[in-house]
Amino acid sequence: MKLVTFLGSHGRDRLGAIIGPPGDEHVLDLATAAHRDHVPATAFRSMLALIEAGPRALDQARTLAGRHQIDEDIARPLARVRLRAPIPVPPQVRDFSVFPRHLLDAPVGMRRIIARAKGDEAAAQALQPAEEVPQVYRDRPIYYFTNRFSIVGPDTDVLWPSYSKLMDYELEFAAVLWGGGANIAPGEAHAHIFGYTIFNDFSARDAQLAEMAGMLGPAKGKSFDAGNALGPYILTADEMPDPYVLKATAQVNGETWTDSSTRGMLHSFEDIIAYVSRAETLMPGEVFGSGTVNGGCGLEHDRFLKGGDVVELSVEGLGTLRNRVLASPA
Repeated sequence: MKLVTFLGSHGRDRLGAIIGPPGDEHVLDLATAAHRDHVPATAFRSMLALIEAGPRALDQARTLAGRHQIDEDIARPLARVRLRAPIPVPPQVRDFSVFPRHLLDAPVGMRRIIARAKGDEAAAQALQPAEEVPQVYRDRPIYYFTNRFSIVGPDTDVLWPSYSKLMDYELEFAAVLWGGGANIAPGEAHAHIFGYTIFNDFSARDAQLAEMAGMLGPAKGKSFDAGNALGPYILTADEMPDPYVLKATAQVNGETWTDSSTRGMLHSFEDIIAYVSRAETLMPGEVFGSGTVNGGCGLEHDRFLKGGDVVELSVEGLGTLRNRVLASPA
């Protein structure tokens, strides 16, 4: 199923399922459909409620989606629906770094910024990536926590923080956890994945560069209002044959900046879940970002966003996540 959170007629978030053929897609209000069928609607009050309710509730959602015909008072055309982030406030957001080419090329981009700050363009142009990914990234999935309250959905404007001049996108996809638990075995981890969505980890590169010298990971380089975009929907895991072979692209104002894929992760989501859950209880609805795909940000291509740019991230099977970046007033 493709599941969304959308803005209802009274300005409240509603849980919906995308139904209908491509080109004529509608969003079914699952709670309304449940009421009509005299089915308890508690599990359909939000995406998080559905996840917490478990597999039986998802089966009920499938039944509702299959039973109801397109009707304007139950389902509205997708084009006329304001989508929110699938989970507007996740219980937790962790972002990993597991794509090897990004791990090699992004540090070059950061050193290029330093060289230019010193006025040495020749040195900036001469920089080359390392030949091998640092062993620490191969030994374990490295991650950081980002601000779960700064999540926005598709077609939302991102007002860039005034303390930053280097605006960047990051093309990622994310696994949304289904069941919680601790000490999850790798062979059991897939059963803990509810579904997948697109993740844009917007990055203030100049702020990130300054604070990474503290060796505690990014802070204001990543965490600012509207700095994390998710969507447009969650595709449930049962409809994703293989999440590790998906085409992934990024366009800025219609121009392709990234043409990549989800292939080549040093650690799968299953391995990541097993690692993070060691002696730590995971919660339903947590979001695990894949980290930037190979070539998946402007930093790797020596290109940065400017005010008014429209960023469109597309991942095969997961749709397109579109956001506009607005520069802060001088």
